Amino acid sequence: MSFTDTVTLDIVKDSLLAIGDEIFYGFAQTAMSPIIYETLDYACGIADADGELLTQGNGACGFIGLIAPMISEIIVKFSKDDMRPGDVFLINDPYLGGGTHLSDIGMVMPVFYGDEIIAFVGNKAHWADVGGMSPGSFTTDSAEVFQEGLRFSGVRLMKAGEINTDVVGIIAANVRFPEAANGDMWGQIASLRTGYNRINELCGKYGKDLLLMSMKRLMDQGEAAARARLKEMTKGVYEAEQFMDDDGRGNLVNIKVKLTITEDEFIADFSGSSPQVMSPVNTGYSSLCAGVKVAYMSIVNPGLAVNDGVFRLMKVVADEHSVLMCDAPAPTSCYYESMLYALDTVWRALAPAFPEYLGAGHMLSVCAVILSGAHHKSGQPFLIVEPTGGGWGASRGKDGETGQFCVGDGETYNVPVEMAETRYGIRVEEYSLNTDGKGAGEFRGGSGAVRSYRALTDGQMFSASFGRNKFPAWGADGGNDGSYNYFEFHRADGSVEGPMGVTAHTILNKGDVARMVTCTGGGYGSPMKRDPKRVARDVKDGYITMVQAEEDYGVIVDPETFEVTETRRQ
Repeated sequence: MSFTDTVTLDIVKDSLLAIGDEIFYGFAQTAMSPIIYETLDYACGIADADGELLTQGNGACGFIGLIAPMISEIIVKFSKDDMRPGDVFLINDPYLGGGTHLSDIGMVMPVFYGDEIIAFVGNKAHWADVGGMSPGSFTTDSAEVFQEGLRFSGVRLMKAGEINTDVVGIIAANVRFPEAANGDMWGQIASLRTGYNRINELCGKYGKDLLLMSMKRLMDQGEAAARARLKEMTKGVYEAEQFMDDDGRGNLVNIKVKLTITEDEFIADFSGSSPQVMSPVNTGYSSLCAGVKVAYMSIVNPGLAVNDGVFRLMKVVADEHSVLMCDAPAPTSCYYESMLYALDTVWRALAPAFPEYLGAGHMLSVCAVILSGAHHKSGQPFLIVEPTGGGWGASRGKDGETGQFCVGDGETYNVPVEMAETRYGIRVEEYSLNTDGKGAGEFRGGSGAVRSYRALTDGQMFSASFGRNKFPAWGADGGNDGSYNYFEFHRADGSVEGPMGVTAHTILNKGDVARMVTCTGGGYGSPMKRDPKRVARDVKDGYITMVQAEEDYGVIVDPETFEVTETRRQ
């Protein structure tokens, strides 16, 4: 291959990555729900004609690598010979490839150049409501998937560019906010059409054959980079086991993993983890793999473009009918809890061997909040569906981040206070850092957050799942553990309910406050090694108290000058 050919292939390859970005940002500009255009709870990707992932853009890291298995399911169910330009397929089945929970609606479009399918474009987005027993299609007390909303195991939403009005009618008749669902549906379709058109423009400019060669080059380069990094790693077997919070019915759920790193394989074996449960913390195999991919990418190279070439060396094993590889009719609306605990167990197993990449434990849970009711001015129904930010663990050479979303949420954002108070029937009483002083270490765990919503109307309904509510964020390399996630209700009559980590359908009346608190991350390294001047600064900044400075760090701080007056360390 000539130098010119190599350069051209890389130009086309980078153009594919740019198209992936355009699909991603185009969706945010056309969606109707704040959880999509503000929070960015979605992902978009491009796959080759066989369904192998070429590039993917994520708002939520928990969606990493989920576009390709979703596309592969559509290819299996619908013959490519029966597909036409303009077709769009709908899928959200949690037990099939790419599945998470019913709220995450996936769409797939084949990309034709002439009469040939040369690629697929896909996206996956969290809709605010897809029906079911609870507003937001989210509940912590569902016992089977049928209570959680509409389930599509692969249906044709558009045929040759014409919308299937029967499917649209089913959606409109079963969701609580049909206008928002319709807007998000067309936003997803618009972003897929953007990808379709841009890939065709690329073919027109460089030719189909060169484009297909660039696709192969993209994946081969990903595999080569991952393989080279794997050869550098310390080989061995790493094991960890921990309990996640209970299943909502008081039963602890066990997650265990055995990681094997060889010259050419990264194997994560979760055999022996708890069986699936009758509460919605189960996850399907695809989302388990997505969780492992996050940890895998962290130690391979977080800067690598995400494609199936990078993941060719990764293998995930789990028991059928387990909480990490559930099947119908297991409920999955809170699937992220077990997925993230699986990720965290991998993280914890590998942290001692890869301290330059993996720090101490963090808030872990999405800490998802669902609040519905009537707006205090318009009287119209409102629905809040959002994650909650919290503290991250410290790492070698660095204090933990404060008030960030969990690793599964990744590059997502909170709804701004001004928008929340305008759109919803609440007032934001507090949005601050949780400076409980936990997570002491040579490098201190990052603070969590405190967020309080005051109901401005009667009869509002609150549901939430805050994982990491029984077992704190773990410290690393001698650092102290962090704290817990929880929420509580401060009633208008002065009574307080909580703290708790899980609730379903709790009623808030006018004047009641839901106070949500997320944990401080784990510390890294012995607290007695922290620079005393930094300890004094932590006291001055309000992250720790003077008592904590003395007891945890052995540092006496002057209460007026905030200067170090004495150290008591052994």
